[in-house]
Amino acid sequence: MLLDGKRILVTGVLNTESIAFAVARCAQEQGAEVVLSSFGRIMSLTERSARRLPAAPQVVELDVTQPADLDALAGRVGGRLDGVVHAIGFAPATCLGGGFLDAPWEDVAVALQVSAYSLKALAVAALPLMGPGGAVVGLDFDNTVAWPVYDWMGVAKSAFESTARYLARDLGPQGIRVNLVAAGPVRTMAAKSIPGFEQFEDAWTTRAPLGWDLKDPEPVARATVALLSDFFPATTGEIVHVDGGYHAMGA
Repeated sequence: MLLDGKRILVTGVLNTESIAFAVARCAQEQGAEVVLSSFGRIMSLTERSARRLPAAPQVVELDVTQPADLDALAGRVGGRLDGVVHAIGFAPATCLGGGFLDAPWEDVAVALQVSAYSLKALAVAALPLMGPGGAVVGLDFDNTVAWPVYDWMGVAKSAFESTARYLARDLGPQGIRVNLVAAGPVRTMAAKSIPGFEQFEDAWTTRAPLGWDLKDPEPVARATVALLSDFFPATTGEIVHVDGGYHAMGA
C-alpha cells in the first residue's frame, strides 16, 4: 500500500461529497492513519463525515486564520506527521460571480488569507511534526488563464500556486516536498457556492479529451495520495493536472 505506516493530516472535509473526504478515504485505503481538522460551526459536519470513513479518525480544531489555532496545531495532532493535505478555500460573495471590479479590499484580503496564505501558515504549523520524506499537497484549480465568474478566487489561486513554489524552495533542504493537484471541476459544496459554476461544467464535459465526471473526486484523491507517498521522492514545486486533459487543449 502506498501510505502504509504514514500519518496524514487532511483539512477541508465538509461532507462526503468533498474532494478532501475522497482523499481521506483513499489515504486510509492505502494504509495511512488520517487526522482531520475543522473548526467552529462546521466541526459537526466534519465529525459526521469522519464516521463515514473506513476508520473514524481523530478530528482536531484548526481555523487557519487564527494564530492561536496554528500555534496549537502540533500539540493537538501530537506524534508525527508524514503528510499534510491543504484543501482550504474561501472567498466572500462579492469576490465571485462577476464582481471583480467592485469587490472591496477587505473582502479580497479574506480570500487571499484563507485561500493562499494559509498554505504557508498550515505548513509552518505542521513543521514541528514533520521530517525528511514528508509531503505537503494542496488542492488547486489551474489559473494560467482568467476564468469566467472565478474573479478574485482565481487571483487567490494564482497566489496559492506561487506560495507552493516558495514553500518548495524553503522546505526542500529539510527533505519536505510541496506539490499541488490542479483538479477539474467537481460538484462539491464549495463549487456550488460559486455563481455561474455551470459554465465550468459545460466546458469540461465537452472539451476534456479523456472526458470528465463532475461527480467523481476519486481521480483527484488518487493523485493526491500518490504525491503523499514515497513514489515521488524528487518532485517538488510541481502542479499535477487531474482534469481529463482539459488544461492542454486550445479552443
